[in-house]
Amino acid sequence: MVTTQATTHPRSGRGRPEGGSDRKRAAIVQAALQLFMRDGFARTSVDAIADEAGVSKRTIYNHFGDKESLFLSVIGDTYDSMIGIVVEMMHQHLTDIPDADVEEHVIGFARDMAMLAARSSERAAMIRLMMTEAPHFPQLREHRMRPQGITGEIAAQLVKLDARGLLDVPEPYEAANHLFALTMGQMNNRSLFGALPLSDEEISAMAASGARAFLRAYRPVGSSLGTVT
Repeated sequence: MVTTQATTHPRSGRGRPEGGSDRKRAAIVQAALQLFMRDGFARTSVDAIADEAGVSKRTIYNHFGDKESLFLSVIGDTYDSMIGIVVEMMHQHLTDIPDADVEEHVIGFARDMAMLAARSSERAAMIRLMMTEAPHFPQLREHRMRPQGITGEIAAQLVKLDARGLLDVPEPYEAANHLFALTMGQMNNRSLFGALPLSDEEISAMAASGARAFLRAYRPVGSSLGTVT
């Protein structure tokens, strides 16, 4: 008696993730993020996400309910993670700094923030995806999903620098928006949100010039902050 063995075909995805529910969820999130950024919301199917993550469609629905909820959850979690990195960087530069080193630390923060953003292909793809899908998803226009999520954190730090007399910041939130626009905004405009390459020297110079303009606008009376020597 001759027995035959069924031919199996490998999955085009990454294989089933080992472990329990948390690992499966992480695999779904990573697969969904990559496919949404590459193909957009409409062209990305749940089948494709399941195949890439190595899970069943039912597993995806059990975790997220539907494709729309998965999309918003993935975008929100990724954006929050990006904000968290910038906030940590801000604290490293602007918390408990010596009075005489304000300019050095503000410029350092601006440079590091701009460099991180310019060199993150995931951030650039995320921003382009959010801009494309925002008309269809009002949730993407909420406060926490926009740059204001970062500027709110910066504003809180500027309040502390104002209280120490290191800066004169009557409207902290407005000042934070100015700092962001003069540094990140300038870099985003020049690079078309990451579509055009910029050299490290260009990014550093733009961030520094923007930070100095901010310091000149918000320096206390009699201060020379932001003066190019």
